[in-house]
Amino acid sequence: MATAVYPGSFDPVTLGHLDLVQRACRIFDHVIVAVSNNHSKKHTFSAAERIEMLKNAVRDIPQAEVDTFSGLLVEYLKTKKATTVIRGLRAVSDLEYEFQLASMNRRLYPRTETIFLMPDEQYTYLSSSMVKEVGRMGSALDGMVSPFVAKKLRLKFKIRR
Repeated sequence: MATAVYPGSFDPVTLGHLDLVQRACRIFDHVIVAVSNNHSKKHTFSAAERIEMLKNAVRDIPQAEVDTFSGLLVEYLKTKKATTVIRGLRAVSDLEYEFQLASMNRRLYPRTETIFLMPDEQYTYLSSSMVKEVGRMGSALDGMVSPFVAKKLRLKFKIRR
């Protein structure tokens, strides 16, 4: 069974992330959406909240599993007996950073292969940071996140709508 890992902070999960999960599931038998639990990073949502939102988002995708990890991604790959990493590229500006990550992962674990997927055009502008900013300002989040995530953002930012 071919397994791929789609790592990220998913703070919060956007429809762009979900688009990549669906694309990856057309290529792989099993896709683990792995929420990074990096304690040095300031997240808006806790790991438990991000996992809850992701599980809700992928509930109708049988090949997708949600998990969490701490530490190096390559160590997580080894525990899952996976060698493929899925990463999204929205724009050329993402490429340099993603190339560095892919190169470092391969250096640390030579069996690692990174596959870059582009989201649907309607999501190329979308990032979790932008979604949080729009949500913080109380604007509608239609077409950016699921209704479940929009509700979580409104609760987090104490926005009434």
